[in-house]
Amino acid sequence: MPDAKSWAHLVGSVPLPDAETVFRTVSGAWGPHLRRISDGETGRRGRWIWFQREMLERHPAMEPDPDEPPYALYQWDGQLLRETPYMRFRPGVDPAKVDFPTGYAEAALESFDLYAGLQDAGVIPGDARFQVSLPTPMATAYMYVSPSARDAYLPAYERSLLSAVDEILASAPNDRLSIQWDVCQEVLLFEDYFPHRPADYRAQVFAELGRLGDAIPEAVDLGYHLCYGSPRDEHLVMPRDMGILVEIANGIGDRLDRRLDFVHMPVPQDRTDREYFAQLDGLRLPGETELILGLVHHDDTAGDRARIDAARTFVGSFGVASECGWGRTDPARVPGLLDSHRRAVEYINAG
Repeated sequence: MPDAKSWAHLVGSVPLPDAETVFRTVSGAWGPHLRRISDGETGRRGRWIWFQREMLERHPAMEPDPDEPPYALYQWDGQLLRETPYMRFRPGVDPAKVDFPTGYAEAALESFDLYAGLQDAGVIPGDARFQVSLPTPMATAYMYVSPSARDAYLPAYERSLLSAVDEILASAPNDRLSIQWDVCQEVLLFEDYFPHRPADYRAQVFAELGRLGDAIPEAVDLGYHLCYGSPRDEHLVMPRDMGILVEIANGIGDRLDRRLDFVHMPVPQDRTDREYFAQLDGLRLPGETELILGLVHHDDTAGDRARIDAARTFVGSFGVASECGWGRTDPARVPGLLDSHRRAVEYINAG
């Protein structure tokens, strides 16, 4: 760990009107506790990757798959959240020649200019990097693409996504950037959540996450947000413990050829017990890698402190965050969430 002090991490989305409001609000609340700052993924990115679904529906190379039943998205308690038709390539399309206009470069560069101006003006702390939160190719592949088209889609979308990353890297100073890969569908694959799971899913996941990380230059801060999904501000799967999260984090570290700067792991609100955190004993993060635990919950100071105390049994130093982004959260909760993070950091640093 870089030092014994804790800090606050903004996972990604914030239900505020625009990026400037996010920058000013978060910087004002967290100040010296802030190492990275997201633009809040406002506007069309507020539902995480849903705008990528809309892009696929408009794409001339794609069409709905009438041969596959719609994908049914269930929450942890069995509630059906929605059903969406799978997409596939149109007949005659060569996936190797398809480009997907993800929109991530345009959004990041517009927000970076705003970030840079506010940082130069002293609104954003001078050492806080601009965090670009990006989905992995498996995110859209498992949520929106037909199993029959998935193997062809994954390399095509990855190529397009990394092209967007290259545009960001070429246009913004790398020493002011942080790239966070949002790892959700991969975690759900380990939980056997999807109806179609390849036999070699572990190898596929670690190969993908290694490629994505190694595509980021050393000057850029690199991290991974491990996630159980939150379309209704609740997990799709409730983890039994941190075993899968630790396995994935270790796998990422083993596959990367570059430095790993941070890993975020979620903690459900009801898990104040030591058993949930016990697998952290097997975590093999390099010394320079920050561990961030998503154990802060809205208006639950006693629970936050209980989760912190349970985690401290197994790890000595960590940053704090929420389980996931706040994009699906009631906007009225934002001030309380900001205050909860600040109080959690102060509690750790005082103890």
